[in-house]
Amino acid sequence: MVFPVMYNLLIIVSRACFPDLQHGYLVAWLVLDYISDLLYLLDIVVRFHTGFLEQGILVVDKSRIASRYARTWSFLVDLASLVPTDVAYLQLGPHTPTLRLNRFLRAPRLFEAFDRTETRTAYPNAFRIAKLMLYIFVVIHWNSCLYFALSRYLGFGRDSWVYPDPAQPGFERLRRQYLYSFYFSTLILTTVGDTPLPAREEEYLFMVGDFLLAVMGFATIMGSMSSVIYNMNTADAAFYPDHALVKKYMKLQHVNRRLERRVIDWYQHLQINKKMTNEVAILQHLPERLRAEVAVSVHLSTLRRVQLFQNCEASLLEELVLKLQPQTYSPGEYVCRKGDIGREMYIIREGQLAVVADDGITQYAVLGAGLYFGEISIINIKGNMSGNRRTANIKSLGYSDLFCLSKEDLREVLSEYPQAQTVMEEKGREILLKMNKLDVNAEAAEIALQEATESRLQGLDQQLDDLQTKFARLLAELESSALKIAYRIERLEWQTREWPMPEELAEADDEGDPEEGTSKSREGRAGQEGPPGPE
Repeated sequence: MVFPVMYNLLIIVSRACFPDLQHGYLVAWLVLDYISDLLYLLDIVVRFHTGFLEQGILVVDKSRIASRYARTWSFLVDLASLVPTDVAYLQLGPHTPTLRLNRFLRAPRLFEAFDRTETRTAYPNAFRIAKLMLYIFVVIHWNSCLYFALSRYLGFGRDSWVYPDPAQPGFERLRRQYLYSFYFSTLILTTVGDTPLPAREEEYLFMVGDFLLAVMGFATIMGSMSSVIYNMNTADAAFYPDHALVKKYMKLQHVNRRLERRVIDWYQHLQINKKMTNEVAILQHLPERLRAEVAVSVHLSTLRRVQLFQNCEASLLEELVLKLQPQTYSPGEYVCRKGDIGREMYIIREGQLAVVADDGITQYAVLGAGLYFGEISIINIKGNMSGNRRTANIKSLGYSDLFCLSKEDLREVLSEYPQAQTVMEEKGREILLKMNKLDVNAEAAEIALQEATESRLQGLDQQLDDLQTKFARLLAELESSALKIAYRIERLEWQTREWPMPEELAEADDEGDPEEGTSKSREGRAGQEGPPGPE
């Protein structure tokens, strides 16, 4: 839809304002008009077959698609843009292109095409600048057409502001008419000046309108360019670390010039060769599965080269790929030194590294792209004679790009894959046996010690279970005893609640026979006793 919409936006206005353009190429314009109308009609047909998302699922049922499109406002606008206003040619003549102004209603399809192209292109910032320049050209084109039409209305050559009289040599040609009008409009809309002063009210109004349009256009251009520059700077900051802060820090701390030069060269190497050291931060907004697929497509082939990870299940390799950290080393920089504690392994992606002696000059071997080292140090293999210490000095000969996998990341992944951990430990033992760096006796001793420890732990677990059982029984007996004591106390309370006070006994003795009173009081107590408790 880009071609027919742009054709109508540019040509209809120019044909209406430049009569020579309309009369000189009438047949060509009629052919192009009806070709664009045919494309408009085909676009409606395509939209009747374009699926839509419903609750995240693409709907491809043609009846539902047609029903939905027919109920939208876009369908009415599309129909209005195809109203056959050309029929009025029969009465007004074919030289009235303004009858086709309803074709402008399809402009939203042009903006939609631009938005989709900007999303899909690999150079969105360049496309934004090109789109902005196109908008500026369209505005100046329309303004130049209006200027020529106003000059014709006021009269060519009536004053210095309008277009000169076509009777003058050179000004009668169509190309000169358009270029002069376009140049005059450019001077006004860019606020360059150097234009003749207006002499009539219509000319003043035209100039004021153009100045207001120029101010708005200038603000739009500045805002768009600022947005493009900001996006470019943001993209650079996301891909490459900020070296300005590091340079300022080194100057404040008076770092020696040689080391400062090495740091600056390292940053320049990253930017010139488009090296990235923060892939995790760049892909962090992607869904987890999609991020894993991107990482797998980029780095899985590199990880499969490592003998330790060969024949591992695909899900484990996908987890490990997400843990790879890209690193770049400068010429002469040591990746690791002999005797260092090994906390990570390295895979060479690009560049060359040398295994050197302690003097840093003598080279024993050169490692190239696809090789790896340090894989044994990230797995705790029993009987490893070198332990977790590095056994060689590795130095970068030039700029080298490596992938780093830390021991903690590997341990985190293997915690979910115990079978894979066992397989990797077996492969590590085989590698150590070939290198004569596996102490079989020490391994057997460690295994025996581990088995003894596990046996002791099982015994302690059993004893703990027995103690918990005994404690539960004691707790139950304590609760039962407490319940019995509470019941006995409650029964005694019932028995003593209605006993007569000493004053009442004294009065009973004064009034009658003590024995009789005593027997009555006993009967009273017997009658007031509470209900018998449960046996």
